[in-house]
Amino acid sequence: MMKDIRIAAVVCRCPVGQVKHNIERTRYWTLRAKKKGATLVCFPELNLTGYSNREEIADHAISAHGPEINTLVRLSVDQQIAMLVGFAEKTDDGRLCASHMAITPQGRTGTYRKLHLAPPEADQFSPGETLPVFHWSGVHFGIQLCYDAHFPELSTRMAEAGADMIFIPHASPRGQAMDKHQSWMRHLPARAFDNGLFVVACNQIGNNENGLVFPGNAVAFSPSGEILETRLSGDSGMIVADLTAEQLRHVRSHRMRYFLPNRRPGLYSQAPILTDFHG
Repeated sequence: MMKDIRIAAVVCRCPVGQVKHNIERTRYWTLRAKKKGATLVCFPELNLTGYSNREEIADHAISAHGPEINTLVRLSVDQQIAMLVGFAEKTDDGRLCASHMAITPQGRTGTYRKLHLAPPEADQFSPGETLPVFHWSGVHFGIQLCYDAHFPELSTRMAEAGADMIFIPHASPRGQAMDKHQSWMRHLPARAFDNGLFVVACNQIGNNENGLVFPGNAVAFSPSGEILETRLSGDSGMIVADLTAEQLRHVRSHRMRYFLPNRRPGLYSQAPILTDFHG
């Protein structure tokens, strides 16, 4: 069973190409999260490089082993807080990926590369090919990015791999915070409820100086799909939520509320699908 954890999820502005500025804002919000007692802080999708689906995003890409990341590793170690940060990644084999990195206070890093690219992103980015679940300090968590959340199988596979929670950073533009929240309410609670795990999502805010404006919202769901915390104010800030072992146990110990053990994946992949009527 997981350990209790206090998490923070940040809503912040991330102008495209202003990596130094974005790192400083990442530092600022990390220190704020630490003061609130959080031991893990999650930032929006591509918060370090800014989000863009235009060709110039390649000019702002950074390496997972570069000085920018090293700066944040030192921050994580110094402040003893885990960080989930996003960036356009120039991989060792020359690809461009939409990536999100988990950094631990022990100086370890692990990277999730977006598996499902939205149609406007497909011309610029390469999709990831692995599905990591990170184990740290008594919690197991997965990361998805924005469009990924529309594919239920991904959350289920993470749950099967032991995830207690899934963080879903977004760079989802247009509309007001309440409009985006209502959109998220169509699918994010289902990812939590169907799989019996926590879901935490946060979005960029404001003008990214590259043609997009983001509404700035955040939400955390319990393993029963109920809202724990939400932010709809339309300005920069963060939510702080306590994700507890008792909340997880309440669902997973109930034979009618925890669905995952009763799945029949062999049936879904192998059983014939009947497409006609008889008689």
